[in-house]
Amino acid sequence: MNRRKVISAIAGAAAWPLAARAQQPDRIRRIGVLMFAAADDLEGQTRIAAFEQGLKQLGWSSGQNLHIDYRWGAGDAERYRKYAVELNTLAPDVILATNTPILAILQQTSQTVPIVFVQVSDPVGLGFVSSLAHPGRNATGFTNFEFGMSAKWLELLKQIAPGVTRVAVLRDSADPGGIGQWGALQSVAPQFGVELTQSGRFIAR
Repeated sequence: MNRRKVISAIAGAAAWPLAARAQQPDRIRRIGVLMFAAADDLEGQTRIAAFEQGLKQLGWSSGQNLHIDYRWGAGDAERYRKYAVELNTLAPDVILATNTPILAILQQTSQTVPIVFVQVSDPVGLGFVSSLAHPGRNATGFTNFEFGMSAKWLELLKQIAPGVTRVAVLRDSADPGGIGQWGALQSVAPQFGVELTQSGRFIAR
């Protein structure tokens, strides 16, 4: 599935809470979008265009039956928190969270506004949802990473260098998404006869 189709699917997910609140069909619905990028980021603008196209295909058009409030965090945690509070104050029908730190902050600032998330590495392990099939709480969405890949990296390393017994993993220990990744590596290290150590503030991807 290409990226445009994926983002269209995200738009569909964002529309689920709108459909659930369709008792007032004449009221303009409101979506808050908290982007991780800066407002002039070309990739971010491309994603927004695809997002709006996906909504339009589902019958939701900005300026007609829908209003979208965009906020651009530019990778700044303080901006994320400021804009999360601001968007919740606007009482949206749903908020789109575009990465892990944004989702964490949004769930801290509101327990009731529905959230659709994307690009979150381990939503179950980090406690954002109970499970992907039955998320619970006020969030649902998509994960972009399978931690089993970490085990394959270690397996590949042993195939390339069978004599390796000690492996250093460079990762950002402050990145919550790295917790599941590190756990996956630890779970398979013994079967490959490898001792793991972690260092640095760079997350392996």
